[in-house]
Amino acid sequence: MAKSASGSDTVIIKKYANRRLYNTETSSYITLDHLAAMTREGRDFKVLDARSDEDITHAVLTQIIMDEETRGQTLLPVNFLRQLIALYGDSMQSMVPQYLEASMEAFRRNQQQFRSAMEGAFSGGPFAEIAKRNMAMFEAAATAFKPGSTPAGTASGAEAPAAKDDELATLKAQLASLQDKIDKMGK
Repeated sequence: MAKSASGSDTVIIKKYANRRLYNTETSSYITLDHLAAMTREGRDFKVLDARSDEDITHAVLTQIIMDEETRGQTLLPVNFLRQLIALYGDSMQSMVPQYLEASMEAFRRNQQQFRSAMEGAFSGGPFAEIAKRNMAMFEAAATAFKPGSTPAGTASGAEAPAAKDDELATLKAQLASLQDKIDKMGK
């Protein structure tokens, strides 16, 4: 793996005058889309001007954001951009990068905690059982409304109305049971 001078796992990307990007780790030319994917994967990289060895990572990341914004993937509201531009030259300008970085880190932590909580809530326990039963009821209802089809386990012809009544009674009992469980959880 290509390493920076400090010995970290930072991938070095060289940008040539013809605007081509060269990944020194894979010894191949890449695009801004590749760099965007690396960023989403959490890979650390540094973009250097091939001629001067100047660190141009900031400019390249800004270009990736511009490309995403022009593709219709707008993430930055116009009002936010105006406020950001207004801060250039302001006495508080030096504090903005640290504030934005801390805010994004807090957002990322909250987002991960929310995802973990949702996965935990539905992976096991009463909500998982409710979701399974709701899905079974939905599938039964969907097959009941298909023309010419009968729900699984029912006979066609004269026996179908009796079987549908039995199935309906079963579904009502299951629904009542679920409602009781929900009421008990609410107490």
